[in-house]
Amino acid sequence: MLPLTIATVVGRGSRLTERLWVGIWRALFMSIGQSVHPVRPKKPFPTGLCCLALGLAVFLIGLVLASVFIYRHYYIPQQIPEDSLFHCRVIFEDSVYAPLRGRQELEENVGIYLEDNYEQISVPVPRFGGSDPADIIHDFQRGLTAYHDIALDKCYITELNTTLVMPPRNLWELLVNVKRGTYLPQTYIIQEEMMVTGRVRNMRQLGPFIHRLCYGRETYRLRRRSQRQRIERRETKNCHSIRHFENTFVVETVICDRF
Repeated sequence: MLPLTIATVVGRGSRLTERLWVGIWRALFMSIGQSVHPVRPKKPFPTGLCCLALGLAVFLIGLVLASVFIYRHYYIPQQIPEDSLFHCRVIFEDSVYAPLRGRQELEENVGIYLEDNYEQISVPVPRFGGSDPADIIHDFQRGLTAYHDIALDKCYITELNTTLVMPPRNLWELLVNVKRGTYLPQTYIIQEEMMVTGRVRNMRQLGPFIHRLCYGRETYRLRRRSQRQRIERRETKNCHSIRHFENTFVVETVICDRF
């Protein structure tokens, strides 16, 4: 009877021990599972955002530089050195178109911009009439000449005639040589005839200097007439003239509207 009792107790003890170890291992695995976290992959560096920021910075810098250039050339009048600003008078004779008038006088202010390669001429109201007051720009970079007829408040654009207009450096040297006297040497006058061909719509294509002169004004293109197409007397009522000089002689530019 006793051995059976002992075997029964021993069998029950082994079962309890087995259950105990199973519980211990289960608790251990659960604790390990809770303490170990999965390793998350690192996020890649946002290269797209970096490129976007760099492009935006370059765009803003370009916008600032373009704004400064436009404001300087289109809206701020440039300062000219005193040695490049001339007030001149010239005596000339018109033996072809006004032989009875004898000697005549033309007065104008000349500004020469050597760095920008253009000339600006201001012709006041003539004392004895015969031509309109005007502001003129000869832009050698663009190859254009602009006449702002002050009496009509209109602008006229034509190709630069380098046979009549001295380059800025040559004109500057000429005027420096005669700056001691009030008058230039006596000279003569020639005439060039222009015909209006159409309206100018895009002012930006004319360059910053002419754009600043003609901005907000009616602007037209001119074409030179050949020597065969002389202006008849009946047409003179539709024409107006501007006298100026950028050489050793005076030029009378006659501008005629389309008929």
